[in-house]
Amino acid sequence: MSMTTRAYARFAARLSTLAEDRGDVPGWVLVSVMTAGLVTAIWLIADDQLTSVLNRAISSVSAP
Repeated sequence: MSMTTRAYARFAARLSTLAEDRGDVPGWVLVSVMTAGLVTAIWLIADDQLTSVLNRAISSVSAP
């Protein structure tokens, strides 16, 4: 077997291994959806408090 044939065989083997590795897409989708849900729930519950904290932070930075 020549050098280029062996290199091609190794490349083809690595490529087939990478094609089988699809990752954990459903897991990442679930994490993203749950994070968005938690942010929405926290925002709905603590909207007034978060607004006042943000306003105080902005006014303290912009005050001379």
